[in-house]
Amino acid sequence: MEKQEKEEFPFIREKIKEKPINKKRIARHGLHTVFFASLFGLTACFAFTLAQPFMESWLHPKNDPAIRIPDDEWASEAEPSSAEGFPAEEGTQEAEPGTEAAAVKEFEPSDYQMLQNKIYAIGKEANRAVVTVTGVVSNTDWYNNSFESNGQASGVIIGESGNKLLILTEHKVVQPAEEIHVTFIDDAMAKASLRKYDGNTGIAILTVELKQLGAKTRERISCAKLGNSLNVSQGNIAIAVGSPLGTNYSIGTGNVTSVGNVIETMDHTYSVFTTDIVGNSNSSGVLLNLEGEVIGLVMQDYNANGGNNTLTAISISELKKVIEMLSNGRDIPYLGLKVVTVTDKIALEHKIPRGVYIKEVALDSPALAAGLQNGDVIVEMDGDEIYAIDAFETKALSLKPGDEVEIAVSRQGMDERFRVDCKVMAGTLW
Repeated sequence: MEKQEKEEFPFIREKIKEKPINKKRIARHGLHTVFFASLFGLTACFAFTLAQPFMESWLHPKNDPAIRIPDDEWASEAEPSSAEGFPAEEGTQEAEPGTEAAAVKEFEPSDYQMLQNKIYAIGKEANRAVVTVTGVVSNTDWYNNSFESNGQASGVIIGESGNKLLILTEHKVVQPAEEIHVTFIDDAMAKASLRKYDGNTGIAILTVELKQLGAKTRERISCAKLGNSLNVSQGNIAIAVGSPLGTNYSIGTGNVTSVGNVIETMDHTYSVFTTDIVGNSNSSGVLLNLEGEVIGLVMQDYNANGGNNTLTAISISELKKVIEMLSNGRDIPYLGLKVVTVTDKIALEHKIPRGVYIKEVALDSPALAAGLQNGDVIVEMDGDEIYAIDAFETKALSLKPGDEVEIAVSRQGMDERFRVDCKVMAGTLW
């Protein structure tokens, strides 16, 4: 029986051999695996490289670096006049007093032309920072035909923030604009965006992305340096660049004739320089000193109407804080007061306390809503005594829209003055 079973099932005794290893096939599969793994790695690396900037900007948004403009100070001593401080020509030596060589050399017409050329060279160099700002507005005429109107003024490059240029200009030009174009000194044009503006002074900061500019344009342009205008005095030589007479990149030279005029705006009073440089109502640009530094801002809103007149400029030192805040994207706080300092003489004559006299309270202003009135004298702000308009302006600019400040005023009653405390919430003038 057992013998028969063995004969019937012979396969049980068969030995199954393992399949021989195909080395070529294994090598081929290995190469395929390495190839596709490398391809996947390269694709993933490429995808991550492309996605990295977008993911970083989404997960970790970067803010533009803050702009800082240092405050200016009054000089302790008067600067020497330009007539006294002429440097000696190269290769010459100052003569000692009492010698024949000490005789003063007379100026020739060619010397005067040489001096003019040097002054105009300062203006030409400064024009590298000047731009032409054009605001484009679409309108329709009486016959319903569409057309574009352009407002134009000069602007000045004041710095860089991240990958953007910062340009100082007038808000009136870009206020109604649907598009803003900036033209540089080499006629290159770029689109600009409004960063912030001050409805009080009428100045605005525009931004232009650097990637819009070619390498040659970047080499030709420069940033203007804001100088110290606190020590500007009568007789100082001034250079006007931008469009002093409405012509782009023109240059005007002359002297500062007056520094005593002021412009009163809400919450601030700014010094104004008048010159003997010819201008008109369309003049715009900046005023420079002999170092090529900006000492004044020429604006269409503050020029006299009519025919030819002399050029005027607002002191740049008194605008620096506002420019810094606008450059950093901050709104300018607004209270709505026109004020003047109560001096010792005024206080004695009119029998009012030292402080800041309110000449006007603007309609629909935060100050009016808080109960401040014309004729009040501000004596304290948040517990700090206020004796002059400078202290008032410093305190006002330290606020942010929405901040509340407690203002104590002296108000005239029927028989005597009395103290009134008002809480004013700072707003924004649009």
